[in-house]
Amino acid sequence: MELAFGMETQVENLSLFLKDDEVQRIQQLARVKLDSSLFTFYVGKNAGKILGYAAIESHKVRTKPETLLIVLNPQGELIQVQTLAFHEPPEYQPTARWYAQLFNLPLDELSFRAKVQGISGATLSSRAAIDSVRKVLAVYQVTIAEKQ
Repeated sequence: MELAFGMETQVENLSLFLKDDEVQRIQQLARVKLDSSLFTFYVGKNAGKILGYAAIESHKVRTKPETLLIVLNPQGELIQVQTLAFHEPPEYQPTARWYAQLFNLPLDELSFRAKVQGISGATLSSRAAIDSVRKVLAVYQVTIAEKQ
């Protein structure tokens, strides 16, 4: 969690046990299917103040796994994506610069049809990354933002 929040931050697990109606709402917003009704956010805090929320998302790109660290600010906006593991050929991996275009975009603008530029020759990996980001944003919206 140092990548997400720094060294001096207290990190707490927020395990969410999603109800059926929450799963349906998240899938509708994210436009992806959830693999589980259990979801974990890591909440970064400093002096009792929430610094942000992080999630670790693993998925298959083509045939091999990728793991991303997806970080939201306290308001639920995307501020960071780090690739923790990528087992497809390196030329298919999205760059930090590509991820930066996703930062602070609302959920409904996170698509190739809206504001996101594709990566020539890496469509599957960029689509998988967008799906993971959309899922994390939708979980935040349904479980945290809408309950505040």
